[in-house]
This record gives sequence, C-alpha cells and structure tokens, in this order.
Amino acid sequence: MAKMYYEKDCNLKALEGKKIAVVGYGSQGHAHALNLRDSGCDVIVGLRKGGKSWPEAEKAGFTVMTVPEATVAADIIMILINDEKQADMYKKDIEPHLTAGKAIAFAHGFNIRYKQIVPPADVDVFMAAPKGPGHTVRSQYVAGKGVPCLVAVEQDATGTCLETALAYIVGIGGARAGIMQTTMNDETETDLFGEQAVLCGGVVDLMRCGFETLVEAGYEPENAYFECIHEMKLIIDLINKGGVAAMNGSISDTAEYGEYVSGPRVLPYEQTKANMKAVLNDIQDGTFAGKWIAENKNGRCFFNSKRDMLARHPMEVVGKQLREQMLWKNDSDLDTASN
Repeated sequence: MAKMYYEKDCNLKALEGKKIAVVGYGSQGHAHALNLRDSGCDVIVGLRKGGKSWPEAEKAGFTVMTVPEATVAADIIMILINDEKQADMYKKDIEPHLTAGKAIAFAHGFNIRYKQIVPPADVDVFMAAPKGPGHTVRSQYVAGKGVPCLVAVEQDATGTCLETALAYIVGIGGARAGIMQTTMNDETETDLFGEQAVLCGGVVDLMRCGFETLVEAGYEPENAYFECIHEMKLIIDLINKGGVAAMNGSISDTAEYGEYVSGPRVLPYEQTKANMKAVLNDIQDGTFAGKWIAENKNGRCFFNSKRDMLARHPMEVVGKQLREQMLWKNDSDLDTASN
C-alpha cells in the first residue's frame, strides 16, 4: 500500500526563510505561484524575457525575473514549463547558477527519468505533482479544498528534502486532499502510459470511432457527438465520485447490460491488453521518449500534421458548433494559459 500524507503529517514552516522561484506562468505555473503566495510563502516567478506571460505575472503582483536571476535568488526552483523545453532551458539558464543546498523541483518526472536533466549531487531534487490541471489546482485551493498530489524525492542532498517537498505541497493545497508517495521513475512511466493507452490516446480514438460509426450509418452528426463525446464527461464524473459500480448504479440496467456484452466486442480484452503492454514497453525502454525528443528537434512535422488533421475532423467541427449553441458555451473551465 502506497504511503499517504495529509496536513497533519506536513509542516509549512519548513519553507520559512526560503524563496521559491516558479519557472513558468502557464497552466500549473500560475496556480502554484498564486497558491504558494496565498499560503504565506515567498514566491518569485522566473520567465523568458519578453515572453507573453511576463506582464500577466506582474499584473498578478509577482516579482518577475529572468530564469538565471530567479535561480540565483531562490532556494527552491520549481520547473513548470513544457517537458520538451525543460532540458535546454535547464542547461542554459539554471544549471550554471545552482549552488549547494538549493532544491530543484518538478511536477512531472520526464526529464529526470530519461536523463535529459542530470542535477549536480549537492542539490535536492523532488517532485510535487498535482493530479489535476492547473485551473483545478487553483480553483480547489480557493474553495478551501485541494487536488491530490504525488510526492517523490529523487535526490536528498540536505537530508530534509522530503520535509521541503511536503511543505511545498501543503503550500499549493494538495495536503488537504492527500499526498501519495512514489518515485519519479514510477510517476513518469505510469503517467505516460495512462495518457497514451487510456486517458488521451485510448479515449480519443474510442470516441472518434464511435462518432464515425454512427455518422457512416446515417445518423445525424449532432446526435453522434452527444452520445459518444459529450456524455463521456457525465460517465467519468460518476466513476470519479464512486467508482465503476456507482456509475453502473446510476445508469439504466439496459446500459449496464450493454457494458457487459458489448464492451469486450469493441475492445477484445486479451488483444487490447497485449497492445497496452507494447505501449508500456516503449515507455519503459525509452523508445517513446526518444521519438518525442527527436520529434521536437526535427520540427514536429508528425505532431503538427496530426494536430491539424484532428482540428478538421467532423467530430471537432460539429462539437464546436454545438457548444456555441449551448447555454454552457461560456464555461471557462478550461486550461488555456500558456507558459
């Protein structure tokens, strides 16, 4: 059973006298910075000079510095820019300015796991990873709640790295919900697998196939969108609150029976699991990471072509038109902040 921590197990005072630099002011960055400041922590924001987030962070009342300046000034440097940009930025702007006893932190272990970032031995390295998008990290904190977090200590140079990491998570509100201890290796591999096989890759392809099947059979695209895409959130919300059994208790017996007889026809268990194991193997042996790193170095041709194709897919076009006609069209519950 994984070890769990809560507010009673953590001490925010471990951050007293320490300056925290949040590098990046996008989805996670703005939430971490605001929550930490509201918790009484000393926070600065490190950004690229001239970046579009610089005035946003200043407008929010933060002292904004370049990343090298923030690294020199801070005791804890939390790196919250995109995975693919972290290694170059770290080598250029952070590594030359790290001194013994400082801490560098991450919300995802990709660059540590695949050794794109190799910190010196005399600094602490930890992960504080909220299991939710930045806007939720912020909104839950403001509501007096929190988003569950993962904590991992990769390198304990000071002997107090875990205490610092737990205090940091208290500062962003995660201890209100619960903190699960893990390793950066396990977080990276399970996170990538979950995204690719289920949450993003699996679910998106499943919704797309369902939408296309109904449309090709002659049903209205709008009906197909509502049945195969819009209602996905309703089902996931039920599972999130009470598990699959609670979801089944909330739907009709007809729908539950269909789950049992048709689910295995759509996703043949043994073949699907074999395919998932192949995805996991690529993550574990570095194949996926190597492809993604190369994709970013070579202009993102494949990535950009797939993004463009998705934008033109009828399920996206129809969905946009439908959402614009709904009363909830102005719902701002989306992460659109940039780094």
